[in-house]
Amino acid sequence: QVQLVESGGGLVQPGGSLRLSCAASGLTFSRYRMGWFRQAPGKEREFVAAISWSRSTYYADSVKGRFIISRDNAKNTVYLQMNSLKSEDTAVYYCAAESGVSYKYWGQGTQVPVSS
Repeated sequence: QVQLVESGGGLVQPGGSLRLSCAASGLTFSRYRMGWFRQAPGKEREFVAAISWSRSTYYADSVKGRFIISRDNAKNTVYLQMNSLKSEDTAVYYCAAESGVSYKYWGQGTQVPVSS
């Protein structure tokens, strides 16, 4: 019943920007820590960013200073603003909701190819 739906992915040139959105339903959104993960071709899924109910934020070193995570509890939506994109940022990006111990709910992902 819980659904997380990502949107906003698409082809972007190196140095460009893109904003991803994740709309949640079926859960009390404001009570969950929300996160963004990504999986590049042939690689394991990795942590990108997270935001708590109080809007405290956490970032992987690889994206710190370039990406910004935010949330709008009134809209049950979490965002990932991606700036200064590099080819190595190419991946499928997933949003997830933490149930307390680990991320329990996951979206289906949205592709972000960074290429000229």
